[in-house]
Amino acid sequence: MVTTNGIRNIVGIIGNVLAIALFVSPVRTFYQIWKKKDTEKFKADPYLAALLNCALWIFYGLPFIHPNNLLVVTSNAAGFALEAIFLIIYLCYANKKQRLKVVSVLIFEAVLVAAVATLVLILVHTHKRRTLIVGIVNLIVNSIMYASPLTIMRTVIKTKSVKYMPFYLSLTGFLCSLSWAAYAFLQIDLFILIPNGIGLVLGIAQLILYGCYYKTTNWDDDETQRPEVQLPTSATLDKPT
Repeated sequence: MVTTNGIRNIVGIIGNVLAIALFVSPVRTFYQIWKKKDTEKFKADPYLAALLNCALWIFYGLPFIHPNNLLVVTSNAAGFALEAIFLIIYLCYANKKQRLKVVSVLIFEAVLVAAVATLVLILVHTHKRRTLIVGIVNLIVNSIMYASPLTIMRTVIKTKSVKYMPFYLSLTGFLCSLSWAAYAFLQIDLFILIPNGIGLVLGIAQLILYGCYYKTTNWDDDETQRPEVQLPTSATLDKPT
C-alpha cells in the first residue's frame, strides 16, 4: 500500500532532479553569450536571485540550523557553484552599466547572508528557532527568486519577442515549482509551499507568453538562436519542433 509519506518522498526525489536541471538549464544561454562575446539583452536578475537563494538554503541545511538535511546542502551547493560560473561569464561580457549592477547586487547579497548567519548563530540557540528564522528569510528570498523573471516577462511583452527569455529555464522552473509545491502540499510546509506556489503561477505565465510571442519573435535569421523546443500552439501543432 502506497502511503502519503511514500508519495511525498517520490515527489521530493523528482523535485531534487528537477532542481539540478533548473540550475543547469541556462547553459545554452551562457554558451551563446560566450560565443558572441556579448550579453545582448539577457538579464542577470534570475541568476543573482538564484545565487542568493542557494547560499541561504545551504545555511538552512547545515547541522547547527536544521539537522539531517544533507541533500538540501549538496543540491544547493551544486546550484551555487553553477550560478557563480554563469555570473562570472556574464560579468566578462557585460557592459559597464550591467557590470556595475551585478557587482552591487553581489555585494548586497554577501552582506545579507553574512548578517543573517551572524545574528542567527549569536542570538538564537535552539534548532527550532533557528529553523523558523532562517526558514522565513528563505521563504522571502525564494519568492523574490521566482518573481525575478518578471523583468524578463516585461521585456517580452514590450518587444513582442521571446528571444531573451530562455525556454528551458522557463519550462524547468515551472516543473520544479510544480513538484515542490506538490511535495509541500502533501505535508503542509508553508516555507516550501508559498514560494513554489508563486513560482508555479509565474512559470505558467512565462509559458503562455512564450506561446503567444514565439511567432512574432525576430530571430535575425540565425537558426542557432532558435530554441530547440517550442510550445505547441494552434499554429504549430502540425509542424516539427
